[in-house]
Amino acid sequence: MTQIGAPGSGISRRDFVKATGATGVVAAAGCTAPSQPEQRDQQATNKGAAAKLPKTSAPQVVDLDEQNHEVTMSAVPARHEVHPLDTMGGPVNLPKTWAFQADDREPSVPGPILRTTEGNDLKITLDNSGMDNPHTLHFHGVRKTWKNDGVPTTTGVTVKPGEKHTYTIPANVPGTHLYHCHYQTPMHMEMGMYGILRVDPEGYEEADKEYFATVREWDSSLSRMYAGKNSSFDLRKRNPDVFTVNGKSAPRTLHPEDGTPFIVEKGDTVRIHFVNAGFMSHPLHTHNHRFKIVEKDGADYPEAMQFPQDVVSVSPAERYTLEFEADADPGIYLMHCHKVDHVRNGASYPGGMLSAIVYKEAMNSDIFGQLMEYAGYEG
Repeated sequence: MTQIGAPGSGISRRDFVKATGATGVVAAAGCTAPSQPEQRDQQATNKGAAAKLPKTSAPQVVDLDEQNHEVTMSAVPARHEVHPLDTMGGPVNLPKTWAFQADDREPSVPGPILRTTEGNDLKITLDNSGMDNPHTLHFHGVRKTWKNDGVPTTTGVTVKPGEKHTYTIPANVPGTHLYHCHYQTPMHMEMGMYGILRVDPEGYEEADKEYFATVREWDSSLSRMYAGKNSSFDLRKRNPDVFTVNGKSAPRTLHPEDGTPFIVEKGDTVRIHFVNAGFMSHPLHTHNHRFKIVEKDGADYPEAMQFPQDVVSVSPAERYTLEFEADADPGIYLMHCHKVDHVRNGASYPGGMLSAIVYKEAMNSDIFGQLMEYAGYEG
């Protein structure tokens, strides 16, 4: 069962309440903030506009097999609450991001999870009618024709403001793949334009619990600059200060609707599809559970290489699918980046790139209730 709808809950709101007792400008390297009076006026205008932007949602799964293998992906400006509360070093916010919106669903960062079955041709329309910046879509993993590669300088295809363009993407390589905007890539990914394409092989059998989790580090100065705040961004001096799992920092990562807690039951086979959409490597560690790697970048791992381990270093753009049995003493066990300075919100530890394997049996405990209070889950 895929556990993203809100990503990662695996239970209904009613079940959760019962279990817990809870109640109810094209950016370029070296961009700087405005300094001239007219630029400061524009900055103030941007600041006011950013406050009115729609808020992002958690990434949703779009089952392309159910909608004739077609989807429209709109690029939209939005504000992104990484962790909106003052608990554990919060709030942590990106006041302006560029999100992807699938059809009439809510915009999200990361973008929606596009899921299909091997053998289909996907018609993915990038709608750039609502933004002032050119964009493209580039899909990793799958093999496609030259003009559908999504790189403007080598294909000649750029989706300019006010335009739409349809990419034909064959689902011909099973696995978990990254997609992102490839126009001025460092800045546009830093603004939130990335997501997951999942191609299930024919006859794919899902695990008892199955999750998608994209990790990323951010230099929030770019978001603040676009929002009209007194900030500057220099690609040569990128300084990551926000660390996320599926766009959220702990404790918001533990929120059953807005975050991605890996909720399991004793005896479950659990599969997690990890994607690194950042620019740094992240060694991801699971507490008290040893996993095997069953897929990497759309390729099955040979059985001889599927040895038990509890940390995997995921480099930029890499995808790993991990599988393990929920065979531990039922409780709450962390999953986090082991560059432990990435497990923070500002100067506050813990936070950042951290979630947890949560046994449903432990969800009525006082400690889990306290975590929900930190995360802002009210049921």
